[in-house]
Amino acid sequence: MKIYQLDPEEEDILKAFEEGKLVRVKNFEKEKKMLQEAARNTLNKTKNINLRLSEKVVHKLKAKAAEEGIPYQTLAASVLHKFVNK
Repeated sequence: MKIYQLDPEEEDILKAFEEGKLVRVKNFEKEKKMLQEAARNTLNKTKNINLRLSEKVVHKLKAKAAEEGIPYQTLAASVLHKFVNK
């Protein structure tokens, strides 16, 4: 079990919750969905990486991407995404 250290603001919120002083916002479901979407978007941020590939591999990757009609970096990302999600 993890134990978390609360900052003073979090302690005040917890105290108010325990005392029943918190009031649900209007349009709770709408607000909840909006905040969930914001959290999802935050977690879906992209990260740049550097890969060292031979010129031959890069050339073949670019040729395949041209056949598919997409940028080669998009194709590379798609291939990696499919591989890690198998």
